[in-house]
Amino acid sequence: MSFALSSPAFSASGEIPTEHTCDGQDIAPHLIWSGAPKGTRSFVLIMDDPDAPHGTFTHWIVFDIPGDRTDLPSGARSDAIGISGRNGGHALGYMGPCPPSGTHRYFFRLSALDVASLGLAAGASRDRVEAAMAAHMVGTAELMGRYRR
Repeated sequence: MSFALSSPAFSASGEIPTEHTCDGQDIAPHLIWSGAPKGTRSFVLIMDDPDAPHGTFTHWIVFDIPGDRTDLPSGARSDAIGISGRNGGHALGYMGPCPPSGTHRYFFRLSALDVASLGLAAGASRDRVEAAMAAHMVGTAELMGRYRR
């Protein structure tokens, strides 16, 4: 079984529902994964928008998600499940799609790690999270959704 990430809220490459965006309730969609690689002890989730006007924008970072989890429920406080990193808006937690114009792609990337913790505090930057996880990745699953304002 291959490592896969999905959501009951939208299909791969599909439209992200308004409730998960700045035009709605801005709540995180339910994410489900399966087939975690052998040796997985934790997960890191990073959501970003590579189509942002000034370069890739980070919408969500959650690290130290326990390795026995298989989902992040919709609207769940990410700090109740893992540790929140700082998003591109300099805040903790989920920041939903909010493109200034046109259709943007939003990538949810779940990385499986061979360590239980990255040893970072809440609010860690994406650069720090990615540097800490680089030598510990055992697999990555990705889900892309689109949103147009």
